[in-house]
Amino acid sequence: MALNYIWIAFFLIAFVVALVKLIFLGDVEAFKLLVDGIFSSSKSSVMDIALPLVGAMAFWLGILNVGEKAGAINFLSRIVGPFFSRLFPEVPKKHPAVGQMLMNFSANLLGLDNAATPLGLKAMGSLQELNSDKDTASNAQIMFLVLHTSGLQMLPVTIIAQRAILNAKDPADIFLPCVIATYVATVVGLLVVAVKQKINLFDRVIITWLGGVTAFITLVVWYFTTHLSKDEISTVSKVVSNFLLFAIPVIFIVGGLIKKINVFDVFVEGAKSGFETSVKIIPYLVAMLVGISVFRSCGALDYMNEGLRWVCTKASLNTRFVDAMPVAYMKPLSGSGSKAMMIDVMKTFGPDSFAGRLGSIFNGSADTTFYIVALYFGTVGIKKSRYAIPAGLIADAAGIITAIFLAYLFFG
Repeated sequence: MALNYIWIAFFLIAFVVALVKLIFLGDVEAFKLLVDGIFSSSKSSVMDIALPLVGAMAFWLGILNVGEKAGAINFLSRIVGPFFSRLFPEVPKKHPAVGQMLMNFSANLLGLDNAATPLGLKAMGSLQELNSDKDTASNAQIMFLVLHTSGLQMLPVTIIAQRAILNAKDPADIFLPCVIATYVATVVGLLVVAVKQKINLFDRVIITWLGGVTAFITLVVWYFTTHLSKDEISTVSKVVSNFLLFAIPVIFIVGGLIKKINVFDVFVEGAKSGFETSVKIIPYLVAMLVGISVFRSCGALDYMNEGLRWVCTKASLNTRFVDAMPVAYMKPLSGSGSKAMMIDVMKTFGPDSFAGRLGSIFNGSADTTFYIVALYFGTVGIKKSRYAIPAGLIADAAGIITAIFLAYLFFG
């Protein structure tokens, strides 16, 4: 329901802004920009996102099917079962959704975007099987989605690579702030949903797991920042990500051989469902990306930014962070849009400027809440998202605030 109102708001705001530009500013191109945005975004949502996703979906759901038949997913479920049973009390301990969610979180953690989406959609489908009200998001689905949209990531490889392309002196200098900001967003999102669902956060198992994850992330960050140079951080990030991205299929295939299953046939069976899922998400992708496009094309984001700058100036606050805020506005709406904004900020102000670095941290501090809600809930036919979007946006806000604080702390 919330997504419905937001989508309508995109079009109404764009229409009003364009009309004001036409009447009061004489901007005869105002509505042309909106129309051009509709055609270009509807085309790119299919040609640049949905169709390329077909291959990734088919491959990774095929591999995931092999992993399930080989027992790998069940093995992972047993490991995280005690923790997940507290966060997802509606999900049976040995249900396939447990292992699938863990695979999705692991892929996100390592920055493996092309693997994370198919795994996440598979997990959402499994959670839908347990959902008694098929039109309304269950507690488990909301918890999973909010944790996913918080974008927990330890290896921001694509951001570091883009900074290197733009000739930043130290492309990996945003590594530590990105990890801290996205971790804060994840923890805040978890706390918001847990309080709403009356989950006991003082449970010994939850505290142990959260403490263990926090210690692990702290250890990795400490090692990277004290034992590796900036170039080495970038190199290690790329090597680890690509190694694991290839190791997962190999491990599943070897497991299938040990279990003596027909790996190829099982893969093809899973890949077929990947193609079907990709086709089903096209209408939701088109709807959301066209709405975002008209909102962006009308100039609303620019007006928001100038309004924020005016408020900060009146309050005698430092306004350097405002130059990077378009990335923060766009991040909950569109991953490609926020990346474009990040690149634009770095090109305008320089990759080593305060705004250039902060824009990079913004891009790595959370994930695309509206896009993920539309994609994941739309795929399984959920129409009522309940409090999923507000909880996701609170996590996004926590990541944004933390990113601003860290940028001033690390870069002055």
